[in-house]
Amino acid sequence: MTTLGRAKVACFAATANAPRAKTFYGDTLGLDLVEDTPFALVFDAGGTTLRVQKVDAVSPPRYTVLGWEVADIRSVARALQAKGVRLRRYDGMDQDADGIWASPSGALVAWFEDPDGNTLSLTQLTA
Repeated sequence: MTTLGRAKVACFAATANAPRAKTFYGDTLGLDLVEDTPFALVFDAGGTTLRVQKVDAVSPPRYTVLGWEVADIRSVARALQAKGVRLRRYDGMDQDADGIWASPSGALVAWFEDPDGNTLSLTQLTA
């Protein structure tokens, strides 16, 4: 029997506007476009395949669909903001002036949305 413990993982998101998603994931986030098919935009996300499926309409979930672990969350967040990305703020979350939340474990987390409203995140783990 084959197990999935060592199998390569692929991530999925959806878009109703492929040109806009292609610009966002490619130019804004800096992911390399691998393929643009009639069904999906395929990006290399740090060695993981990200398939942004082309659909007629997106009903984004109310939770994070994709996130990145980064070494310096503040510099990454500021670089994204300089490209027009707005960090999300949540009622009841004690986010600092940069929109970054310190979790009980000490990890720092920030959220933002892609053009279709999918929630994405940045996380800086504690040492």
